[in-house]
Amino acid sequence: MTSPVFVALTGPGLALARRLAATLPEAQVHGLAGRTEGADATFADTLAHLRDLFAAGRPIVGVCAAGILIRAVAPLLADKQAEPPVIAVAQDGSAVVPLLGGHHGANALARRLAEVLGVAAAVTTAGDVVHGVALDEPPSGWRLADAAAAKPVMAALAAGEPVRVDGAAPWLAALPQSPDAAQAITVTEGRDGAGVVIHPQTLALGVGCERGADPAELRDLVARTLAEAGLSEKAVACVCSLDLKADEAAVRALAADLGVPARFFTAAELERETPRLATPSDVVFAEVGCHGVSEGAALAAAGPEAALVVPKAKSPRATCAVARSPTPIDAAAVGRGLGRLTVVGIGPGQAGWRTPAVSAAVARATDLVGYGLYLDLLGPAAAGKRRHQSDLGAEADRARAALDLAGQGRDVALVCSGDAGIYALATLVFELIAHEADPAWRFVEVTVEPGVSAIQAAAARSGAPIGHDFCTISLSDLLTPWQVIEARLKGAAAGDFVVAFYNPVSKRRRDHLARAREILLTGRPGATPVVLARNLGRPDECVTFTTLAELSPDMADMLTLVLVGNRESRLVDHGGRRWLYTPRGYAAKLGDPVVLGESA
Repeated sequence: MTSPVFVALTGPGLALARRLAATLPEAQVHGLAGRTEGADATFADTLAHLRDLFAAGRPIVGVCAAGILIRAVAPLLADKQAEPPVIAVAQDGSAVVPLLGGHHGANALARRLAEVLGVAAAVTTAGDVVHGVALDEPPSGWRLADAAAAKPVMAALAAGEPVRVDGAAPWLAALPQSPDAAQAITVTEGRDGAGVVIHPQTLALGVGCERGADPAELRDLVARTLAEAGLSEKAVACVCSLDLKADEAAVRALAADLGVPARFFTAAELERETPRLATPSDVVFAEVGCHGVSEGAALAAAGPEAALVVPKAKSPRATCAVARSPTPIDAAAVGRGLGRLTVVGIGPGQAGWRTPAVSAAVARATDLVGYGLYLDLLGPAAAGKRRHQSDLGAEADRARAALDLAGQGRDVALVCSGDAGIYALATLVFELIAHEADPAWRFVEVTVEPGVSAIQAAAARSGAPIGHDFCTISLSDLLTPWQVIEARLKGAAAGDFVVAFYNPVSKRRRDHLARAREILLTGRPGATPVVLARNLGRPDECVTFTTLAELSPDMADMLTLVLVGNRESRLVDHGGRRWLYTPRGYAAKLGDPVVLGESA
């Protein structure tokens, strides 16, 4: 569970929230603007802020009436397996009530907070109330074979009936047990068992493969090997290998498929396991500096008390081995893990245009990297994060810093305005990876989350100008020669595309917009509508209309997107304002034939 956000609406509530947050690592306190002083972040709209936190997957502890929390998140309730915990705490500290996510951390967190306050948590989940055990949410290091199988066992326990427990699990010791009970719990590393089957994650899966091996080959080898040994995949705690394999697609895909971390060891660390190897190899030592990769990695991850239960198994291009620890393995404590870099587009400015996927990536991140203005636009979502900001124009430094931080094992969000892949830093990240090949970057998982681009925002604010074919062209020649830009402008003019100009005017570059206008005028009339959209999604947003003939550099700057219609784009008055749209050809079906070359 990620660190919770305490939400306070009054001064006394803020004081209690701070007291409770101080007992939890990296917890944040958000307060209602004008009523709380000294919160980590403030908000003006309580319900909207709570919904944003909930949609981002942040655990919420509201020091307020439970009804406020219920009204805020009720429209968002859809999947209890994915929803974050929500807890209500009375402002006087007299009650702690887990409202949602009881078996996903809320009950445990509520008990912890109640202990601080010296009260009893108002836990209502049946299994927790009767025995303090939630079978459908095992503690770390244990996994259910089938969550649905837990329901009849939990129902029996709630009714006061005993169960039969086959196998050892200390956290189940408090349950009433009988060898003749109708309902059973099986604790096993194996694949079968009666009743609800719980797997201790005591197995370390060591793997090796040739460079570029097919992920399906490694996956099939592992599945076959575990099946032949009678071992469940859910008893695997981690996938481990030599650090040279940290960027191997087959290894990463296997860990993702099994739902466990990938962990890596140096050749020296694996070489220390040589006395315990079943099949040491001088050939492997000559190639990578250790006598065994899959067996060595499995043993290193499982610990000094471990035993090799499945020696090296081979396919044409991959190997795997399994070691067993006497207790569940804490994967985060062994070897070296992967860092994560998510390149996010936060939209043009307002939080409402930020996708849930982006909000979740920002909420999860330990570090935020970006231009200072973009980090500021995150508002409360940036509270409590390590900020690494740089000036406009230092894009390569930002992207490199984000990769370096992720290479150290951190969870990093590289923040871009608009969409991360449209004139933003996603491209630069992959360029750096391709050209610099820093060995530490092998340990970085890179993902890109899309955002609302300025062209989408401008189109929405002005009507529907990009309802037909369109293109985007940046008028900045800092990275692209003007001759290339000019050729693209001529192509757009000849093809009669609706055109969006990014970076239209800067202090140094005053004539490119005028030159672009002249090129477009060779293919469309001067009366063609033009949208000037500035500071979209921000308090000083401004959207105006002009024509292509009247368009001048004085009308735009670097915060403006210029959207030029094509020969069919036209204006329409509705609701006391003007709207721009570009027909797609429906007019003929509606009895209003399109007249080419006309523009309202």
